[in-house]
Amino acid sequence: MVFWTDYFALFLIIAIGIMIGRVKIKGISLDLSAVIFVALIFGHYGVRVPGIFQTLGLLLFVYAIGIQAGPGFFDSFKQKGLHNVLLAVLLVLVGILTTLTAAKIYNIDINMAVGLLTGALTSTPGLAAAIEASSSNELASIGYGIAYPFGVIGVILFVHIIPRICRINLKKEEKKIEDEIIATHPEIIYRHFRVNNKNIVGKTIGELKVRGMTGASITRIRHNEKTITPTRKTILHKEDLIRAVGTNSALEKVKLLIGPVTTQNIRISRKSEAKWFVITNKKVVNKTLAQLNLFENFGATVTRIRRSGLDINPTLNSTVKFGDKLLIVFTSHLGELSELLGNEDKKLLQTDFLPIAIGLLVGIMVGSVSFPLFWGINFKLGLTGGILLSALVLSRIGKTGPIVWNVSGPANQFMKQFGLLLFLATVGTKAGANLMPTIRESGMNLFVIGIFITLVPLCVTALIGRLVFKINFLTLLGILTGGMTSTPGLTAVDSVTDSNAPCVAYATVYPVAMVLIVILAQLMCLL
Repeated sequence: MVFWTDYFALFLIIAIGIMIGRVKIKGISLDLSAVIFVALIFGHYGVRVPGIFQTLGLLLFVYAIGIQAGPGFFDSFKQKGLHNVLLAVLLVLVGILTTLTAAKIYNIDINMAVGLLTGALTSTPGLAAAIEASSSNELASIGYGIAYPFGVIGVILFVHIIPRICRINLKKEEKKIEDEIIATHPEIIYRHFRVNNKNIVGKTIGELKVRGMTGASITRIRHNEKTITPTRKTILHKEDLIRAVGTNSALEKVKLLIGPVTTQNIRISRKSEAKWFVITNKKVVNKTLAQLNLFENFGATVTRIRRSGLDINPTLNSTVKFGDKLLIVFTSHLGELSELLGNEDKKLLQTDFLPIAIGLLVGIMVGSVSFPLFWGINFKLGLTGGILLSALVLSRIGKTGPIVWNVSGPANQFMKQFGLLLFLATVGTKAGANLMPTIRESGMNLFVIGIFITLVPLCVTALIGRLVFKINFLTLLGILTGGMTSTPGLTAVDSVTDSNAPCVAYATVYPVAMVLIVILAQLMCLL
């Protein structure tokens, strides 16, 4: 039975942990992970939080992680980011090999070793998986608590120091990335054309299929001294002046289709407006930007997609999810755009718990299925693995009939943080009982081993990424921080460059590294 004192202890630990986690020393903070350190101290003095909170927190936290990571996880396997993903996998595998080697040499309990691994790689989901699969979750929690501080600080120090050791000029690396982008994506320019092709006069932009035939977009038309923003229904008249945007080769095709280039400019009669629209209309969920066809229908252009706090560069193949925020540039049709996309912030606050409940049920059932491996060993994904897998797949599916599996950003963030707080407070108090005896026996040795588990994978991956794959150093730093699942590390990289290459690489490999650590942490405990 849970008494009121248990509730008091639970939320006291959480409150103190959050306050400590907000303290920054030279820009570094423990954030929510400070809760486990507070819980360890409380546990050392005999305070216990009932185990039901651990299970509940684990369910919510892992499901939220899976829902957030799902689309990015599967997209990571596309050819463009294959080298990045392989390096992230290498980093995790080297971390595991370093951990197992140290455990063998120093005779460390495997549960403690897995805790050291997840702490050194700053992977709280990995710790959750290890605790569920291990026979001694106290040892796993202690190992995590010992290795985690340097796991955070070590990555930050590494990304600051390694460019100097390797004598890398980050400004030159930025220039190389810019040159690669220009070579891969020709410069986008605009020109003005005069309509004089008699074969197109009187036809609409939709009938002409201008974008499909030329690869360029018509953004302005001046007809009878009046400037308009075109839609697919806009009719072209002889002597109209149009403004087209695209690559040089695309605009040459426009010239053949429309008419000659002119030096006249279209005077814009009204200013364009940029506004965030939130996807709350279930009918457009899972549709691509090409299917929405916002430009031809409304003269609107999507310039950015924000999903779960991450910014995504949009393409015509980008799929919109429930709760996505789209930054759209437009000059009119505000009402029509809002009606199409939903754009009702209050719907984000009205969380639909039916998909969450069904998703958790599916995850529990998947996790209970036993798979035969070899030598008579059976493997189950378990509660953590089953729920994570179901969340990844369902978030990728996006919608089934009227049910939208994706959870809005604010709701997902709340579920993830609340679950994490419950989980850390519970496992921390359980581990606290054995904290001091473990530290007295081998605390310094374990701390040093944790340092090696953090640094060895970083060094090996950096060398192979640079010398073998010849990856740009800024991209490499993003891979390293993503493979270590270290958001503070990414922040440190972002502070020394104006390029978004590290962020792109981080977003590509982070979901893969996170899922891999969760699965392999369980296997280490089982085998």
